[in-house]
Amino acid sequence: MVHFNKSVIHHSNLITYTPSLRSQPSKAKAPEASFLRENIKISLLSIKAQLLRTILTVLVIAFGITALVGILTAIDAIKGSINSNFTSMGANTFTIRNKETTIRIGRSGKKPRKYREISYKEANSFVEKFNYPATASVSTLATFAATLKYLSEKTNPNIQIFGVDENYLNTSGYEIDKGRNFTVQEILFGSHSIILGKDLVPTLFKNKTDPIDKIISVGNGKYRVVGVLKSKGNSSGFGGDKVCLLPLSNVRQYFPRPNMSYTINVLAPSSEMMEGAIGESTGIFRVIRKLQTGEEDNFEITKSDNLANMLIDNIKYVTIAATLIGVITLLGAAIGLMNIMLVSVTERTREIGIRKAIGANKQVIRSQFLVEAVVICQLGGLLGIFFGIVIGNVVSLIIGGSFLIPWLWVLTGIVICFVVGVGAGIYPAIKASNLDPIDALRFE
Repeated sequence: MVHFNKSVIHHSNLITYTPSLRSQPSKAKAPEASFLRENIKISLLSIKAQLLRTILTVLVIAFGITALVGILTAIDAIKGSINSNFTSMGANTFTIRNKETTIRIGRSGKKPRKYREISYKEANSFVEKFNYPATASVSTLATFAATLKYLSEKTNPNIQIFGVDENYLNTSGYEIDKGRNFTVQEILFGSHSIILGKDLVPTLFKNKTDPIDKIISVGNGKYRVVGVLKSKGNSSGFGGDKVCLLPLSNVRQYFPRPNMSYTINVLAPSSEMMEGAIGESTGIFRVIRKLQTGEEDNFEITKSDNLANMLIDNIKYVTIAATLIGVITLLGAAIGLMNIMLVSVTERTREIGIRKAIGANKQVIRSQFLVEAVVICQLGGLLGIFFGIVIGNVVSLIIGGSFLIPWLWVLTGIVICFVVGVGAGIYPAIKASNLDPIDALRFE
């Protein structure tokens, strides 16, 4: 094997290397590692000699990796945010609600099938008969377009009002920030008490006024504020902090409407007990709804993470698109790198001839150019990974997520850069190794 010393000969702005006259030591510790290190040193010196051209190539590769890692990091942050928001609804919670209207198509039925609402009696009966070790609550939507007033301040007419019982906070994932929850007596007697969402406080109460025990107007009614909810986040447009809660009996009395449907939330003690709780709930509610054996359910049970999983499942198409964009960019970078390596082979033909004349074989020449292409790609890859992580985490910060390093995509980026480097450098390396030393020495 030929070893190269550190003497460098500059000829026609080309870098050439003279072989060491020392024979190979009989007990070399790691000749392959030494050979690789020498090739990397030669590659870095060659890169330094053609700095501007190398920088442009590195930037093209970096853009491709930035697009790939940046978008995928941002997508991971969005997935985390979606999971966090829906998990806050109650990780072990499921909801029993009225089944949506379905439309029949074809001769078997032209009319849409409408499922009857869940009545208060049915919902209350379920809570009484549900003996599974889980917490159940009943709620209903009073209105989604209410206006709240306090003195001269008022909100926009887009506030959602829910009628709830004393267990609703536990089953919905809400927590009290100030004040307290409704008492059983307030629920039973329909007290004029109200719990406000976090976003409503600064709108109604200026100068950091304490909202607890203040009297506010909801429509034509007066209500005493007994509590304020902790922030749940308004991401994805769900308006989790622009709500207010009233006792269920109060809503039934002052916000009545025809065919009002009630929702049942159930909180299982653990995720392992979820399926058992769902099975028990299905059986009990089928009896309450008087469904015969084999008859279709006229209600639906939805897990708290179902919508999150659906959204994340749709995001996979964005991931595929982002990957394709990154791959196309890297393909362009690979073509550019191959072109630069071919130009480099042509410019360094005389150097190759000198090296062959003093003992370098085809493998040495081929390895030098191949390692050079891989080194350029890895430099671009590392730069792209850095910018990609920065861009992805900026998006994460904007949507309220946490800092993350997508190790999978980092390793994928490094592997892709290695593959691109080998793919772009293999042909120029073979071409350089096949040059005839005599013709190469005569090249001007």
